[in-house]
Amino acid sequence: MNSAARVGVVSAGGGPTRWFEIQGDARNNYLPRMEWAANSNEVIIQQLNRLQNSNAVMLGDIKTGRVRTILTEKDETWVDVAWGELDWDKRGLARGDVEWIDGGKRFLWASERDGWRHIYSISRDGRDVRNITIGDFDVMGVEKVDAAGGWIYYSASPDNATQRYLFRSRLDGSAKPERLTPANQPGIHHYLFPERGDFVIHTYERFQQPPLIEIARLPQHTNVRTLIDNRALRDQLAKLKQTPAEFFRVDIGGGTQLDGWMIKPPDFDPQKKYPVLFYVYGEPWSQTVLDSWGGSTLIWHTMLAQQGYIVMSVDNRGTPAPRGRAWRKIIYRKMGVVNSQDQADAVKAIIKWPFVDPARIGIWGWSGGGSSTLNAMFRHPDLYRTGMSVAPVPDIRYYDTIYQERYCGLPQDHPDEYKQSSPVTFAGQLQGNLLVVHGSGDDNVHYQGTEELINALVAGNKQFRIMVYPNRSHGIYEGAGTRRHLFNLLTSYLNEKLPPGPR
Repeated sequence: MNSAARVGVVSAGGGPTRWFEIQGDARNNYLPRMEWAANSNEVIIQQLNRLQNSNAVMLGDIKTGRVRTILTEKDETWVDVAWGELDWDKRGLARGDVEWIDGGKRFLWASERDGWRHIYSISRDGRDVRNITIGDFDVMGVEKVDAAGGWIYYSASPDNATQRYLFRSRLDGSAKPERLTPANQPGIHHYLFPERGDFVIHTYERFQQPPLIEIARLPQHTNVRTLIDNRALRDQLAKLKQTPAEFFRVDIGGGTQLDGWMIKPPDFDPQKKYPVLFYVYGEPWSQTVLDSWGGSTLIWHTMLAQQGYIVMSVDNRGTPAPRGRAWRKIIYRKMGVVNSQDQADAVKAIIKWPFVDPARIGIWGWSGGGSSTLNAMFRHPDLYRTGMSVAPVPDIRYYDTIYQERYCGLPQDHPDEYKQSSPVTFAGQLQGNLLVVHGSGDDNVHYQGTEELINALVAGNKQFRIMVYPNRSHGIYEGAGTRRHLFNLLTSYLNEKLPPGPR
């Protein structure tokens, strides 16, 4: 049962709370956002229904407690109030907040109503709605609203879903989007705007390139001063035996191409065949195929490549890539089905490459990626030889309502779909080697799901290996030596079950 919430105001000097008269069952509606409505007399409140496909934007009078709805955002699937891939967005506008302009007469709002994620300028009464970031592309995050100058600055990447660049548009929608990030800097760019809009703190990174942080002047985007160049780390990385990562697209049929990256062994021989380890997430909360600094996971993957593995990752449909609403929301009520099929279709295409060994295909992932790993091993046992699933959700009935119901509908309305979307349903089809890792103290993805998975595998007489880290949380990092032990475990299991090296 969900918690009930309500919104009220109280005088700064104390006194009784005035509760707003918001209709509906408080346990079957969410109140994800509330803030002052550009004055001290009204509060703007968002009410999201339990299905999360209708978001009512209301203005509440602090004196009477009465509310009136000025805008209702609807979708046949779900309405985005939070996008996981936008965690770095400092302003948060594209995560459901509003920004008041024109002296409080209008506000800015993110919507996918035309098939792309755009920013709209809306009158205070909700009657006049204008798209101000016009084009066939997605706005991935709002960086700055310069009301005085008449600009909105935002991140987007119309031509490459693995990258992010800074654009700006006129607040009145009168001009085409203008790219400010230099064309000779492909990759991921983040911006932190101070009060002055002509100077920014700019962070630039690539997949194998640690972040470089500088002060830049806009709109010319000229460097004023380098703050952090990560030179020591870059020098250390330069000493590693590695090959440049390759980004690619793989055709899975039906006019669909998936983005991917690949790390080959340093001594790669195209005349030989190599085992492939796929790194997967596959759910609507995150992308894995981004041209951004890979951190410690990249270092581990680099080490595996040195051992003789090709490491790859592919983003299936349903991940939060800037490829349009239809791309992201095809997974609705088909969690575990669409994503696992896309991943399998990508494998079927990739094993035709002359340097890939189709008999040595592995997959691993964490959290949603752990679930995707189980789906791969159970639903497509003929493709994958070895899987390593960390902190998975084997049964989606046991995960958070606000996450699972957003993408899968209500369990009481679609019990069979919930069953078909859960990897545990297909555990009896396991043929390959499976390692499951979980922290027993996981307060995000609860350990009970892994216990259900164990029982299903035992009932099906399926051999597998499990490692439980006592009282560790979802990140499995607490306790001396935990992370080192975990990745040593993954490495040794992979070496044992999916031998490295060319053949």
